[in-house]
Amino acid sequence: MKHLLSAGDLDRDEALLVLDTAEKLRELADRPIKKLPTLRGRTVVNLFFEDSTRTRISFEAAAKRLSADVINFSAKGSSVEKGESLKDTALTLAAMGADAVVVRHPASGAPHRLAASDWISASVLNAGDGTHEHPTQALLDAFTMRRHLGDLDGRRVAIVGDVLHSRVARSNVLLLQTLGADITLVAPPTLLPVGVEQWSCSTSYDLDAVLPKTDVVMMLRVQRERMNAAFFPSAREYSRRYGLDASRMASLPEHALVMHPGPMNRGMEISADVADSTRSVIVEQVTNGVAVRMAALYLLLAGAGPAIDDTVPEQRSRETP
Repeated sequence: MKHLLSAGDLDRDEALLVLDTAEKLRELADRPIKKLPTLRGRTVVNLFFEDSTRTRISFEAAAKRLSADVINFSAKGSSVEKGESLKDTALTLAAMGADAVVVRHPASGAPHRLAASDWISASVLNAGDGTHEHPTQALLDAFTMRRHLGDLDGRRVAIVGDVLHSRVARSNVLLLQTLGADITLVAPPTLLPVGVEQWSCSTSYDLDAVLPKTDVVMMLRVQRERMNAAFFPSAREYSRRYGLDASRMASLPEHALVMHPGPMNRGMEISADVADSTRSVIVEQVTNGVAVRMAALYLLLAGAGPAIDDTVPEQRSRETP
C-alpha cells in the first residue's frame, strides 16, 4: 500500500498484517530503550489542521521510535491562517522532502484529495478527516480487543453515542466487520446518520437491551462542538439514557471490555468510576496506539529496509553471571 486513508481499504489479510506487525512492535513499550533504526533518514510530517493531543503525540512517538525525523505542523500560527491553500502547503512539504504526511483536517476527504493529487509523492496517512474516518484509531481498537479476546470472529461490539459526528464509529464498523465481528450502533435516532441501514451493522435505541450480550462496549464522545442544533433534550437526559455507569457496567458479561477513543466527557457518556475501573482498557488503548501507528509507518515506508525481527533486540537477562 502507498497510503492509509480508510479502514475500508484494508482487506482481512492486510488488516491482520498491520495488527501482527503492531504485536511485535508492542514489545518495545516494555523495554528500557524504546527505539529502532528502521526509518532512519526518513521524514514524517504531522500536518494537523485541527486540535489534537492523543493522535498527534501518538504519531510523533511512533515515528521517533522508528528513528524517523519528525516535523510537526499546526494550522494555528501558520500560513494557513493567512489563507494558504492545502495545495500550497503540500507543495511546501514536498519541497522539504517529506516521506510521509499524517493529515488531520476538518474537511471530510482532505487526505484523499492530497493522496490523489500530484502535489506530493509522500505516503499519506489519514489521522481523522471531518466526520468521515479515522482508520488508525479503528486499528488500535481492534488491536486492543484482540489482545484481550483473541480472534474477533463472532465477537459482539456495541458502539454507543454520537455516531452521527464520529469518524471513529465509521472506521470501526468497516474494520471490525472485515475481521468478522458483529457490530451494533446504539444511539438516539437524532445521532444516527442518514443511510445507516446500509452499513454492515445493526442499530438499537436501547442500551440496556444490548449490554448483556456484548463483548466490547465502546463509548463515543458527544461532540458538542460539531452540533448546531438540539440533538437531545439535555446532557442529563442523554446520560440517563445512553451513559455508561456502574449499574449498567454490572450488566455486562464478566469478560467484556469498556473502551473509549478519548477525550472523555466524564459524567456524560461515561462515569468516572467506570472509566477508571478494571474493566476499562482506555489507557491501554493509548499505549497500543503507538504500536499500531509504528506498524502503519513501518509497512508504508520501510520498503527494502530491515525486517522487524532484525531490529527488535532480544530480551537479555539482567542477572549477573
